[in-house]
Amino acid sequence: MATPLKFRFERGVGRYVANPLVAALDKVGVRSTIMAELETTGRKTGQVRRVPVSVSVDATGAWVISQHGRRSGWGSNIAADPRVRLRRGDEWRSGNAEFVPDDDVDARARTFADNRIASALAGYTFRALQTNPISVRITFTD
Repeated sequence: MATPLKFRFERGVGRYVANPLVAALDKVGVRSTIMAELETTGRKTGQVRRVPVSVSVDATGAWVISQHGRRSGWGSNIAADPRVRLRRGDEWRSGNAEFVPDDDVDARARTFADNRIASALAGYTFRALQTNPISVRITFTD
């Protein structure tokens, strides 16, 4: 699939299928340790925007991967205003996000799971759904 077509297809799947499904599961209490909700400020509207993301959290921050780079909605929002909030479970954390273009996205995606099978599946899923991936580091500020 050509990159522009793949981008439109994957954005549509995320926007109209995957993100609403993850949000609905979250509302009824079905959550995963690798899923979080990323809150950005809309670059055009200034309104709060929330999107489910896969995440790897450590002591000082978190890693997420923007599968479509700065072309994704939340990627564009971060480029305009790097202040974000991240919710895992019931806990919100504030932080500053920055793109890390030199990071190995495939290796980073494999760190999102805690066993070999889930790690391989995470890596495969990210590769299948990405067009222009870039790692994003969120450094907690609270």
